[in-house]
Amino acid sequence: MQQAKPKRIQLSRRKGWKMPPGTVKVARPTMYGNPFKIGERINWRHVEWVHEAADALGIKIGEPLTAQQAVDMFRAYMDENKDTEFGKLARELLRNKNLACFCPLDQPCHADVLLELANGDIK
Repeated sequence: MQQAKPKRIQLSRRKGWKMPPGTVKVARPTMYGNPFKIGERINWRHVEWVHEAADALGIKIGEPLTAQQAVDMFRAYMDENKDTEFGKLARELLRNKNLACFCPLDQPCHADVLLELANGDIK
């Protein structure tokens, strides 16, 4: 029997809600949380690759990030770090797991990037 493809789960604070088995929480403040926040501004204190990624994505320094831009920056962050110990560990520990975050399921979320990375859709 084939294993179901891992998916994104929306976390809830509702009384009685429990995270499904085989699910890993990737929201802030876990080690997998997206360091790029919706509404945050990329500024000159960020490292060089952040500015290069923002420029390549058409994100202007000083403008608040949209949800999609925050996810796009997270994708650039994971691409920058995929061969580091963190990237390797993320692929290993998240493979074949559902990933849970508070983002609405119909909105962009960094957990989708992690699902791709962990399950081989991003090399």
